[in-house]
Amino acid sequence: MHIVLYSASWCRDCRAVKRFLNEHGIAFDEVDIEETPGAAEEVIRHVGKRAIPQLVIDGEWFQPYRPGEGLLYAELNHRLGIAV
Repeated sequence: MHIVLYSASWCRDCRAVKRFLNEHGIAFDEVDIEETPGAAEEVIRHVGKRAIPQLVIDGEWFQPYRPGEGLLYAELNHRLGIAV
């Protein structure tokens, strides 16, 4: 499984996703949309807005956060094959 996390250093929810992935021993590549030229535009191209965190799991884009709900732990567990 190849995972890319689009994030920014100031993003609290991005830090929470990184912590979740690290706690479960899941390797990922991180792309900081503030530091990587063209990364913010890549997010906009795929999801229609500049919304982070974004995970790309084997080429499929997924936003693991929903306003008003926070991190979608059940969805993360399901998509990443984590047994709870």
